[in-house]
Amino acid sequence: MPRDEERTLEIPQDARRRAAFLQRELARHGRLYYVEDAPEIPDDEYDALYRELIELEAAWPELASPESPTKRVGARASERFEKVPLSVPMLSLDNALNEEDLDGFLNRTAPWAAGGYVCELKIDGLAVSLTYEDGAFVRGTTRGDGRVGEDITANLRTIRTLPLTLSDFPRGRVEVRGEVLLERKYFAVLNEEREERGEPLFANPRNAAAGSLRQLDPAVTAGRRLSIYLYSVVAPERLGLASQREILEWLSRSGFPVQKAWQFCPCGDAVKEFIAAWEKGRFSLPYATDGVVVKLDFLGTWSEMGSTSHAPRWAVAFKYPPEEKTTRLTDILVSVGRTGSLTPVAALEPVTLSGTVVRRASLHNEDELRRKDLRIGDLVRVRKAGEIIPEVLGAVAEVRNGTEREFAMPEFCPSCGSPAVRLEGEAALRCMNRASCPAQLKEGIRHFASRGGMDIRGLGERLVEQLVDKGIIRTVSDLYRLQADPVAGLDRMGQKSAENLINAVAVSKERPFSRLLAALGIRFVGARGAEILAEAFRDVQTLSNAPEEILASVEGIGPVMAASIRSFFAREQNRKLLEELAELGVRGALPAAEEQPGEQGSRFLEGMRIVFTGELESLTRSEAETLAKGAGAACSSSVSGKTSLVVAGKEAGSKLARAAALGVRIVGEEEFLEMIRSGRTS
Repeated sequence: MPRDEERTLEIPQDARRRAAFLQRELARHGRLYYVEDAPEIPDDEYDALYRELIELEAAWPELASPESPTKRVGARASERFEKVPLSVPMLSLDNALNEEDLDGFLNRTAPWAAGGYVCELKIDGLAVSLTYEDGAFVRGTTRGDGRVGEDITANLRTIRTLPLTLSDFPRGRVEVRGEVLLERKYFAVLNEEREERGEPLFANPRNAAAGSLRQLDPAVTAGRRLSIYLYSVVAPERLGLASQREILEWLSRSGFPVQKAWQFCPCGDAVKEFIAAWEKGRFSLPYATDGVVVKLDFLGTWSEMGSTSHAPRWAVAFKYPPEEKTTRLTDILVSVGRTGSLTPVAALEPVTLSGTVVRRASLHNEDELRRKDLRIGDLVRVRKAGEIIPEVLGAVAEVRNGTEREFAMPEFCPSCGSPAVRLEGEAALRCMNRASCPAQLKEGIRHFASRGGMDIRGLGERLVEQLVDKGIIRTVSDLYRLQADPVAGLDRMGQKSAENLINAVAVSKERPFSRLLAALGIRFVGARGAEILAEAFRDVQTLSNAPEEILASVEGIGPVMAASIRSFFAREQNRKLLEELAELGVRGALPAAEEQPGEQGSRFLEGMRIVFTGELESLTRSEAETLAKGAGAACSSSVSGKTSLVVAGKEAGSKLARAAALGVRIVGEEEFLEMIRSGRTS
């Protein structure tokens, strides 16, 4: 018998069953979290299940099926994308650019429209085709030229909203189609990060989604936080589906994400009402849309009407007109970013675009400013790129009257007066005085305290401005030296607000190593990069001493990020900052727990079983359980005779009543945090 077959037979049945259970459970919880926004378990419980599956698959690689949740990221970087012929061509749609075009489509389809129409918002993303075998995702391709696409299976697996296995599936092969997209907030963050790094910006969310899906390294795609919506089934008759409505309902039942903004319209007037209703309403959605797709509902009419060489006759894409307005460029300001980049910013007379009032727009860099030939006082054309980011398209030069003023980028940092330099290969000017530039300090503190970083609640933009301007904070570590009285004397603050901020800062000391790494603002290291580094290295000390070649060898890091990390830790001021944070008790800056000699009471909750109930104010349920487990406790979701302690937040319900009936000790959030700080249970 071949060795591989021998090894397969050796896998214990309980390991097989457990791996299959974990794969199903993790897929189910992933859908609840990412698609339905209704998680059943805390993050750390999910992480524990995930780690258990990784360990099982490491011990028995044969258990690691392609649809396992552990395979969302982990495929090797591709050298190229394989060309794949599409089973059925993915045609384009004809556009209706105005009401006259729409009437033409409705009139042409009227003889077939007894079954009505289905209207769906047109997502501004990248079309893909997905193939499932017996309910398991096996291949995904781009649309390509409509007849031949590119195999991007590994990258599609990184999309959290894409099911790798279907909850209710037919046997055999099923092919579905949809749109990969990048939500507005993630598009804005991605472009901000690219601007800080001096990289070209994505013009719109569609370009960003396309660029993300065509990365050769799936780890890069995973960091972009893409989403997907499905809207089509190839050969739907095999599934007994007779209309577009039934297709959308089947996709939803089977576990696919389907956008909710669709509607059956019995006639052309209802189609027009849907289009009119969403012209303004679409701006409330988290993703960008540029129109409405109108389809005949009954699938039998599709074959009757047929298609041209490039588009079906039974569907049309109504495109909303691009919203572009003119306003006055009243000034050009220069902002200083977290990494010292000097960015020209257009100050505009207020103008309403895509449902919001716009007063500022980034001009990105000096080259872009020159290319557009903008002058202070110009009448300018503005729009929102991808209906999200305000953009100055150019000046209306023909109406200039000679009062307009040309603008020159400053030779010195407007915040600290240090020379502004242009590094080789970069478009942006930079202030290199990172240690004492107030603007960089403010941006650095905002980033450090942000939700993705140390999550210091209550430390808003205005408060950061005051803390730095009044000299209360001169470095990030000063956050952990704050006293209530000086803070209480600031504008819009008081004793209670100051105490709340001091408590929030204290709570942030317990954030894990990965959050500290994300908060430090190491160039090219975002949230996902920080998680990868925290998994690969035990603590700051180990990471800071890692050679560049070791860093680059970590999957998902690569040479550019490795060089940036090495450069960060080579600077004396950064090493000093981390030493100060460690001295001030920031947990993520400390050596690994097992390497802290002489520490007493670190496992003071050993043997206790703790239940958290109700809404906690200063930290999430997952973070609270992480603190408890770090001190040796076990955490449970239900109260029983074995429960040692219940921590009750706001609106605690039946668990609190059961704990009282059983005589279990009950404490509040503040008392629990004091336990953690003091290392004592009383």
